[in-house]
Amino acid sequence: MKSVFDQPAWWQRLRPLFSGFDLPLLLAIGWLMLLGLLCMYSAGFDHGTRFVDHARNMVLSVLIIFLVAQIPVQRLMSLAIPLYSIGLALLVATAMFGLTKKGATRWLNLGVVIQPSELLKIATPLMLAWWFQKREGLLRLPDFIAGFLLLALPVLLVAKQPDLGTAILIAAAGLYVIFFAGLSWRLIIPCFLAGAVAISTLVLSEDAICQPEVQWPLLREYQKTRICTLLDPTKDPLGKGFHIIQGEIAIGSGGITGKGFMKGSQTHLEFIPERTTDFIFAAFGEEFGLLGASALLAGFGTLILRGLKIASDAPSLFSRLMAGAITMSFFTYVFVNMGMVSGILPVVGVPLPFISYGGTAMVTLGFGLGMLMSIAKSRRVKL
Repeated sequence: MKSVFDQPAWWQRLRPLFSGFDLPLLLAIGWLMLLGLLCMYSAGFDHGTRFVDHARNMVLSVLIIFLVAQIPVQRLMSLAIPLYSIGLALLVATAMFGLTKKGATRWLNLGVVIQPSELLKIATPLMLAWWFQKREGLLRLPDFIAGFLLLALPVLLVAKQPDLGTAILIAAAGLYVIFFAGLSWRLIIPCFLAGAVAISTLVLSEDAICQPEVQWPLLREYQKTRICTLLDPTKDPLGKGFHIIQGEIAIGSGGITGKGFMKGSQTHLEFIPERTTDFIFAAFGEEFGLLGASALLAGFGTLILRGLKIASDAPSLFSRLMAGAITMSFFTYVFVNMGMVSGILPVVGVPLPFISYGGTAMVTLGFGLGMLMSIAKSRRVKL
């Protein structure tokens, strides 16, 4: 017989740390990481240590998912104000003392070079979810106006760097929180209609408004060029339109089954620009074809649907808002990246989760998915 004073074995003490994880979510993450490693090995074959670095970043992301999943939801909520405040302070410091590369001031040297805008991808929806949780049951129009102001601060600071891609991701994450908090459709529908009118006007009057002498308010010249190039990349096929054209050629040449692993001609003859980062989906589509792309989309779809299920089952308003925002932010990453590679969205520099090379983005995704896992675990505890 065991004495009540007997100490449990080490593996028994560690078991609670590994219990409660959402299995479908873990399987989807594992599948995407496997495809990411496979694609990076081919696309980054002659890019030095990119495959090894990508594998290391994935291990780091898994570690972050595991550690953040151990943090209770209430503790995560208590991090909202500190993370948001630190993030804004770092953005201001970047504007004043940041490092400038290729005309953009996005990095800050604190002994280690960091990109503070990445922190706001998590801190902004976290802060908004905290705000609406505190106002639960009392939500009025002024509360939503305050939410938009909390969102506008980091978005404007990041857009000014300029970093339109990251600004879009932060804005999307914040807008998802505001939408799930109960923003009235009477305010949403007019915005959609205004956007549809603006896009229609842009397409119909492309020749007139894309002339070099025409200035676009609120957008820099290179941002205007990206949009005009999207409308007709053949006007500059060897210059600004090269990325879009080559991406479309690579995806189309993959056919149903693809050209085969390590056999992508567009990829290995270096016709695809940024083939290990922003345009890695073009390399993937060329080598694995429609079937491979469908398998990749199945992984993303499983993760997104599971995340929405976790959000719907979450025990509190804060956890529902955060789970919904994290999941839909993941959708935004996928939609924007595949859209720009396929030629239906402008090129804005958004990575494809777990597939594109990049340590900072991997850490951010790991933190977000760790929070999603923590919310899933909290639901199981409540049951």
